[in-house]
Amino acid sequence: MHPAPAFAVKDEQRLLAWIGAHPFMTLAAAPQGRPLIAQAPVVIRSLSGGLALDFHLSRGNALATALAGGFRGVLLGLGPDAYISPDWYESVDQVPTWNYVSVEAEGSVTALDENSLTTLLDDLSAQEEARLLPKAPWTRAKMSSGVFERMHTAILGCRLSIERLEGTFKLSQNKGVMDRAGAAAGLGDHPVAGLMRDEDA
Repeated sequence: MHPAPAFAVKDEQRLLAWIGAHPFMTLAAAPQGRPLIAQAPVVIRSLSGGLALDFHLSRGNALATALAGGFRGVLLGLGPDAYISPDWYESVDQVPTWNYVSVEAEGSVTALDENSLTTLLDDLSAQEEARLLPKAPWTRAKMSSGVFERMHTAILGCRLSIERLEGTFKLSQNKGVMDRAGAAAGLGDHPVAGLMRDEDA
């Protein structure tokens, strides 16, 4: 996370809403000392023990071999990013920078059992099919008998139990009103410009 307090987001509901809208995340961990990464879409879980993010990995993934013993990891979600030119500021003697949004969830990663993995896959497809409405949702009931079960054996279900949830929404909050407006105007219709305007609203 960026160290500047101006960019820090710790509001849990805001961060969960961001993850819900951008569920494809990068898992980073070093269970045997070697840094490893994997990408996966997540489903947010609100459990009796706290919040968690469920996802799945291919059995061939390097991190999958460590899953039986569990390990600590960080799931990173990235939003849009954009270069900010000093020419867009009203103030002089500025330097180039980069605006971006990122969310980090840190905690222990453990394996899901087979029933929980099936539930995860159903929930994940339902979550994403809902974004495609009014298209009729796809479900695994449309698959031929036995195909889902065979494919199921190629993946492992995972859960990251959230112990730390933080975000960096670096959107020129450290600049004056006119400089922020100039940077947003310079970006035109870039998604970061919209986020900057939302931050000022």
